Amino acid sequence: MSSQKQCADKELVEGCTRNDRFSQEMLYRKYFPAMMRMCMRYTSDKEVAMEIINNGFLRVFQKIHLYGFTGSLEGWIRRLVFHSISDYFRKNDNPVYFMDIEDRDAPTRENALNKLYLEDILSLVDHLPDATREVFWLYAVEGYTHVEISDKIQISVGTSKWHLSMARQKLKQLIQTYYNNANYAG
Repeated sequence: MSSQKQCADKELVEGCTRNDRFSQEMLYRKYFPAMMRMCMRYTSDKEVAMEIINNGFLRVFQKIHLYGFTGSLEGWIRRLVFHSISDYFRKNDNPVYFMDIEDRDAPTRENALNKLYLEDILSLVDHLPDATREVFWLYAVEGYTHVEISDKIQISVGTSKWHLSMARQKLKQLIQTYYNNANYAG
């Protein structure tokens, strides 16, 4: 990240911490397009996406004083907006399906995904090895391409694709285990 961008982000964060409306508007305008793209991966309804984004930015502004300038500001904002996505679909009793499982993957029982809510899937993602989890998160949740992931975490595009493939395989196994345990318990 360039020092100019870092400086601009630092100024925006400091302004938002002071509850400066201009800084809040500038932060919102700067990161809105990326957050809208992320939200539109979960809903095709722009009004719902706007509700989610606005709730997400409300969280951002309420918690901006907690941002410690470790990692990117955009990544931190993405996490908070993603929590708003989760809250929206949980509140509306709709599970969110965000995994992009390709046709070549063997099918998992449809009921397994129907029983999983976002928090369940995220807890399963936590069981992935660190590098695999990071690539999966960047690709499936934050919407980065393999080329962008390669640049961001300094791995080859092929390694990024390999980690994503491993994440899908492991998550399918974990979902199947979750499904079997849910059927056994229920």
